[in-house]
Amino acid sequence: MGSVLLIDGSSLTIQDVVDVARNGRRVRLDEDARAAMQESHAWVQQACQNDQPVYGVNTGFGSLARVKIDPSNSAKLSLNLIRSHAAGVGPLLPEPEVRAMMLLRANALAKGASGCRPLLVDTLLEMLANDIVPQVPQQGSCGSSGDLAPLAHLGLVLAAGDHGRVFYKGTSMTAAEGMKQAGIARLQMEAKDGLAITNGAQLTTAIGALALNDAIGLMAAAELAAAMSIEALRGASRAFVAGVHALRPYRGAIATAGNLRTLMAGSQLMDSMPEKLQDAYSLRCTPQVLGACRDAISYAIAQVSIELNAATDNPLILLEETGPNKAFSAGMFHGEPVGIPMDVLKIAVSEVANLSERRLYRLTTGSLSQRLPPALRSKDRPMLGMMVPQTTAAALVSENKALGWPASMDSIPTCEDQEDHVAMSTTAARRAARVIENARRVIAIEMQGAVRALKFRTEETPGIQLGQGTEKGLFRASAVLDGLDENRTPSDEIEALTEWLRRDGHRQLVDGLEVVS
Repeated sequence: MGSVLLIDGSSLTIQDVVDVARNGRRVRLDEDARAAMQESHAWVQQACQNDQPVYGVNTGFGSLARVKIDPSNSAKLSLNLIRSHAAGVGPLLPEPEVRAMMLLRANALAKGASGCRPLLVDTLLEMLANDIVPQVPQQGSCGSSGDLAPLAHLGLVLAAGDHGRVFYKGTSMTAAEGMKQAGIARLQMEAKDGLAITNGAQLTTAIGALALNDAIGLMAAAELAAAMSIEALRGASRAFVAGVHALRPYRGAIATAGNLRTLMAGSQLMDSMPEKLQDAYSLRCTPQVLGACRDAISYAIAQVSIELNAATDNPLILLEETGPNKAFSAGMFHGEPVGIPMDVLKIAVSEVANLSERRLYRLTTGSLSQRLPPALRSKDRPMLGMMVPQTTAAALVSENKALGWPASMDSIPTCEDQEDHVAMSTTAARRAARVIENARRVIAIEMQGAVRALKFRTEETPGIQLGQGTEKGLFRASAVLDGLDENRTPSDEIEALTEWLRRDGHRQLVDGLEVVS
């Protein structure tokens, strides 16, 4: 897909991650980055020959950092590190998340501060190009010292030996067989290779980057669904006036109010009840709630964008520093800078779903819907109303609340108390991705209800003008539903609309809509 992506450790974007993880874009190591990697690798090799103590190169790991390792055993040390850390459990990660993790680990090494060979990066990129995806369990990472167990399962595939499993072009097999079929040589480990593969919050960041891409599309879907529902409920436009929002100038609220005005521009349903001066909060406060969620997502984007191009190894090799020992141990692998944003993301997206369900409830409740049919039942199929889909939305919203407890608030000591504060960032990211999936379905259900409600309004008043964006949204969403079998269930409709939203079918309806950034 498109041009080849050059990685240099400094310029990766969330969209690049999506392109490689989900769309198979090819990747190559930048030549300047290759030279920087070679230089730091040469220093590590020299340090080994001089018997200079360097953490994890000729010493033990973690609480065993004071144990000296003979330089002749450095390669075995790297391999044993990978084997001992491959302790992941549970279901396997989806392939796109593993591909994203591979790209991010390669990009971190490309900064040239890890002291490892360019061959590690070249091999990772060959695996991506040939659709070799390591089988990595979802559970087992505390997010410090990075995502050790998941990255070690990646290392099992890189390192020569009878270990590791992969999917090769979608088929499960041993790492040895998969790499052989793909024509990719596995590596004999050298000093520092094991640490270079396993240090860093790359799984957390991989899941987070893909989740944020989805959250950006989700916000656009939420605003479209909100506009359609507000219009169907004969809302009052005074809640979205630009001058009002300028008096409380939150960036997200201003953007959401502007998008709602654009989507509903020209609607004859809006303000069609002059006696109604204000709406319920789930309509009137949509800019405040979705705007706050926009701002939270923007914060998470900023944090993850930094992490995409961060050096996360331990130790890091800083050749420009004076003195004989240029290896510096720090806490760059700690997942907290990503874990907190992932918790913020899932709380924000949970609120998007909460608000969506409340508007859906008004659409389906006769006494609150401005005379829409109770449960939005239709004349031709009255038994297939929206009462139970609303119940489904309520169940998803409640599940999100249970998932919303901030994982980054938790910590449990590991490694004989050497690692006495951990991030739980991977759990935060995994839960954020699950919350986004749930929220997408909630918005699909609101869209399902809004389609019925707007159709009722147009049948009730033939020729009535809808908003410029909501009319197109109604047309596109109706086409998705009309393409289903006449014996479809509400579940079939929900899943079809969910997939439509996942594929961004709701985007680019009209010009002038502001996306989350």
